Amino acid sequence: MREIGKRNPRCGIDTIGLGKAGAAHYNLCEAELYEEALRRGEARLTAHGALVALTGQHTGRSAKDKVVVRDAASEPHVWWDNNNAITPEQFDLLLADFQAQVEDRDLFVQDLAGGADPENRLPTRVVTEYAWHSLFIRNLLIRPDRAALDTFEPKLTIIDLPSFRADPARHGTRGETVIAVDLSRMIVLIGGTSYAGEMKKSVFTVLNYLLPNGGVMPMHCSANVGPDGDAAVFFGLSGTGKTTLSADPRRTLIGDDEHGWGEDGIFNFEGGCYAKTIRLSAAAEPEIFATTRRFGTVLENVVLDENRVPDFDDGSLTENTRCAYPLHFIPNASDSGRAGHPQNIIMLTADAFGILPPIARLSPAQAMYHFLSGYTAKVAGTEKGVTEPEATFSTCFGAPFMPRHPAEYGNLLRELIARHGVDCWLVNTGWTGGAYGTGSRMPIKATRALLTAALEGSLNACEFRTDPNFGFEVPVAVPDVDAAILDPRATWADQAAYDRQAAKLVGMFIDNFAKFEAHVDAGVRSAAPQVQVAAE
Repeated sequence: MREIGKRNPRCGIDTIGLGKAGAAHYNLCEAELYEEALRRGEARLTAHGALVALTGQHTGRSAKDKVVVRDAASEPHVWWDNNNAITPEQFDLLLADFQAQVEDRDLFVQDLAGGADPENRLPTRVVTEYAWHSLFIRNLLIRPDRAALDTFEPKLTIIDLPSFRADPARHGTRGETVIAVDLSRMIVLIGGTSYAGEMKKSVFTVLNYLLPNGGVMPMHCSANVGPDGDAAVFFGLSGTGKTTLSADPRRTLIGDDEHGWGEDGIFNFEGGCYAKTIRLSAAAEPEIFATTRRFGTVLENVVLDENRVPDFDDGSLTENTRCAYPLHFIPNASDSGRAGHPQNIIMLTADAFGILPPIARLSPAQAMYHFLSGYTAKVAGTEKGVTEPEATFSTCFGAPFMPRHPAEYGNLLRELIARHGVDCWLVNTGWTGGAYGTGSRMPIKATRALLTAALEGSLNACEFRTDPNFGFEVPVAVPDVDAAILDPRATWADQAAYDRQAAKLVGMFIDNFAKFEAHVDAGVRSAAPQVQVAAE
């Protein structure tokens, strides 16, 4: 095997059984990876200098194809109801077949890290057969100083081979696609998919497993910090406005997707961003749009016109079009990826039923309840078969990446909230005046005004009422916000219909939370919404 590039000569990929590869290209820079990707026909150049690649049949994560090795170490700690298991012996066969697959193939190696906090950093080696995958992960993770590569030793190794096909009978997989995680040997094997996001989410999964042991809370969230050092965390599922609302020109962006909260405050897991580009425009999101016209950015499944200009309105390949770029491409991004303890936690939901208020203040117990619930709603037409609003609950706002039981993360979050006196808010970016199809989308101007008041602290000085269904506190009047919008029931023309829909939504919450009741204390159980008894 030929080894090319800057590396630790005492720690090559032969130490993990990949010594029969044709050549190993270590830590190539952006220009070198461009040349390799174009020479090998993996990608094309856009008119503005970005690299665009297609991922074939897999245009998103293959959550059902993810498996975790069930051994003596992982057995008591992994939430097996949410994680598919394989045996150590099946993983051994899979690893051996990966090692055989790379024989005489050229590979690309990036030595990187997950975690901006030096005390909680995970040195990560990513081995790929595609040059553009190597550029993608170089953008997304934290890049060490060049001098540090001479002594780099990985604690986690990811091997990504899209050409590999798993054998269900031999490897214990669901099909030919596999994302196999061995939490004891700290190896992740990705095969049968070209979707690059699997690599980044594998790092997140491992950190989610490791960090709680040290009292560090891993979070699927965006985060920013104000000029006075007041940090804020934004939880939210896709479509709730997590990236949009955290991208505030008056505040510094810490990161847009994955963070930890430890003894010294919050820190980004990543060194880049992986933003959706469907219907992206310079007018609506100028900072993200500008990154798509820079050398070094990777566009994924974006359609180009005859002049190689990206058509971000074209979703013919997938609605999940993406761009991956280093964080410093965003003008107001943090250089350190770190901030102090958050003063505010925002939990975002897009309630398509039109029941939740635009903002509500949560107690620590209520915050844990809604964190474990992870509620949002799909609207009609977003997916095949969805003809009316449909509730979606993804615990901890990221169930697919949670190796441990959600109660572990929820209890840790609750302790941190109480210890640091954090204000918690539930923000509804969904519908008002009725459900989807009858009401209207929550005005972004009102959402931003309420969010600004919460982050600046002025919202706490307002008068609050207790919501009869959910028990949280809702402001009665807020400067520069139409008071009528603060009471969702009053915005409905048919208030009896609101009551019926509210009871239905409360029932959904209660049914979903039943699986957690045995794992939380009485305080959290009492934070559940209540079905109201209608007057005769």
